[in-house]
Amino acid sequence: MAEVLDLTEKEKKEIRNAYNRLYRKIKSKLTEEDKTFMSRAFKMGNHGHRFQRRKSGEPYFLHPIEVARIAFEEVGLGPTAVICALLHDVVEDTEYTLEDIKENFNPKITTIVDGLTKLDGLYNVESPQAENFKKVLSTLVEDVRVVLIKMSDRLHNLRTIDHMPVHKKLKIAAETNYIYTPLAHRLGLYKIKTEYQDIYLKITEPEFYQEIETNIEETASDRSSYIKEFIRPIRKKLKEEDVNFRFAARIKAISSIANKIKTKKVPFEEIYDLFAMRIVIDVPVEKEKSVCWQAYSIITDFYTPIPERLKDWVTTPKGNGYESLHTTVIGPNGRFVEVQIRSERMDEIAERGFAAHWKYKGVKEDNSVYDRWLNSIREVLDAQHNNALEFLNDFKSNLFSEEIYVFTPNGDMRILPKGATALDFAFEIHSQVGYNCTAIKVNNKLVPMGYKLNNGDQVSVTTQKNQKPNENWLKMVVTGKARSKIRSAMKEEQRKQGELGKEALQRKLKNMKVDFEENVEILVKHFGFKHRPDLYFALATDAIKMTELKAFKVEQGKLVLKVVEEAKVLPTPDAQEDKEIKKKKPSKSNILVNGEPADQYEFIMSPCCNPVSGDPIFGYLTATKGLKIHRTSCPNATHLMANYGYRVLKAEWATRVGTNFVVDLLITGVDSGIGVIQSLTNEISTKLKIDIRSFSISGNEGYYEAKVSLVVLNKDQLTLALKSISKLNGVSTVTRMDKSSQSK
Repeated sequence: MAEVLDLTEKEKKEIRNAYNRLYRKIKSKLTEEDKTFMSRAFKMGNHGHRFQRRKSGEPYFLHPIEVARIAFEEVGLGPTAVICALLHDVVEDTEYTLEDIKENFNPKITTIVDGLTKLDGLYNVESPQAENFKKVLSTLVEDVRVVLIKMSDRLHNLRTIDHMPVHKKLKIAAETNYIYTPLAHRLGLYKIKTEYQDIYLKITEPEFYQEIETNIEETASDRSSYIKEFIRPIRKKLKEEDVNFRFAARIKAISSIANKIKTKKVPFEEIYDLFAMRIVIDVPVEKEKSVCWQAYSIITDFYTPIPERLKDWVTTPKGNGYESLHTTVIGPNGRFVEVQIRSERMDEIAERGFAAHWKYKGVKEDNSVYDRWLNSIREVLDAQHNNALEFLNDFKSNLFSEEIYVFTPNGDMRILPKGATALDFAFEIHSQVGYNCTAIKVNNKLVPMGYKLNNGDQVSVTTQKNQKPNENWLKMVVTGKARSKIRSAMKEEQRKQGELGKEALQRKLKNMKVDFEENVEILVKHFGFKHRPDLYFALATDAIKMTELKAFKVEQGKLVLKVVEEAKVLPTPDAQEDKEIKKKKPSKSNILVNGEPADQYEFIMSPCCNPVSGDPIFGYLTATKGLKIHRTSCPNATHLMANYGYRVLKAEWATRVGTNFVVDLLITGVDSGIGVIQSLTNEISTKLKIDIRSFSISGNEGYYEAKVSLVVLNKDQLTLALKSISKLNGVSTVTRMDKSSQSK
């Protein structure tokens, strides 16, 4: 935000009008106290932000007003949340303090505004972003409105992000994708989750996004005609059956289409289920299930269903409360069409998730999905973590998007993330069951603890009192609950063993006639530990032997090293890479970092994504390996920018010439047995004049897969190569590989 003198009369009127529109929408839900607080929040926010403007140049207070509107209209929150949204930046960005909030509003509003305010003085921690995430997420079990307002704030920031510089866009997009997108999914806010994903793609892969958007627009007319043809017989039959319903057809999100293109390795033209049909029925709760299945029966009378695509979340709702019946059928002209069948109640929960859940709480007997989830979050919060990053990783495992349903021997169902193991299940039943687990049976068959569970598995756990978790267990679990419980148990065991080491050290220092408290920190630093308990544990387990204290002498009651040797530089696993960085550093770089030539840094092109000239890029300043240049679409970009944004530097290409880059391509196609290799090499080497660094090909049952490394000058040349190869006879797909796709 930039400082300005003051607002013009026109801008003051614009702010007042925006607030009045919000007030009219929410007026019917306000109590007298709410009206008083709304007025105070407007006056305080308007006055506090009076000298501030957004990057776009508009008055800053228009942003809190819009966040309040999103919280009310799109998320479904009430007056208290709207008041807090108007105040969400006041404490952080203006002269008003939390004390001012406390004096003018009730304790609930004060608590929420405090939760929305970023922490100060975080520059000495490993990840300031993670610390702030932790503060916000820690409010979940107290008042979920803090997180929902924060998500509304993030949504408006993304909608108005065009005025931000590219490197800041990338950081905001990465944070969004890392934590806000999975959180929106977990809270059932599908519409917001989809918008997060779309804007993330638009920022990180703008050309890919634009290409899909253009294709969608060009096929709109054909799609509209097809939808009318598809629904005509269904509409007629539902009316005959006297079912009260409405139809809705929606195009799939650009990010969803992009994901299919990447995972299925097919072009846009071969994505057949571009849209989904939704049939929303208006019936009482007790008739929902039967009428949903009645509608399914009518649809499948006209179109052939694909059995493996049937998803029954009406009988068994998802872990985040989502209820719907999904099927995919073969429509006219052999096209696949996804159909979603749900009630009006289910539709509102699907659109508004958590907020709608509370509206319908008690309407159905089993409506405690969020209560169960919040209990699991509470357990993660209660566990001890070494730092905010460790907490964040545990928390993220509770935001899983895909889930499996497994059962106890008594038939009780448990919902776990896809990929969860038998040991995860043991901890899901009870912490003590997990701690004492010795053997696990799945479907009456003994399995390893790390066995990955499948939908419908029945699991039984054998325990023994003397069993204790060990470090290997951390490799056998994926859920945050199991990880945090195992670490807590190990820390407790380590603490008990450490007490023995501490007692031994106390005796040793007493014999040396020095004070324990004055000298123990000297030993902690000398042996390279961060905390005393680590030293005690090392002594107890003989990782450090008491005889090593002979290296010290006593001077004036303090331990001093007898001989201070010159520090030896120990070889590290990164030593070879450091050499490569120096060796690979070009004499004159083609990259600007923060507007200056990158020659001033020890830098390399990151091998995980292999950027080429013209790719959107950023710089990441590592702790020990110098600067690495990554593509913005790198598989590691989200994690780096979301957790270590302060190490991310703005990077751009100075020109698009002068350097060669190696790029790996994966080519698949139909193996006709005649000249596949010759066709590919002729196109690349002879026609395109591009050098081939390496080439390997394998074929099986009429299908081939070729991996080709090319030496290109820039992205323009790479794009030309991709288009040319894709047009060859027998070629199905051509994709650029990064390190993660090569390792699969």
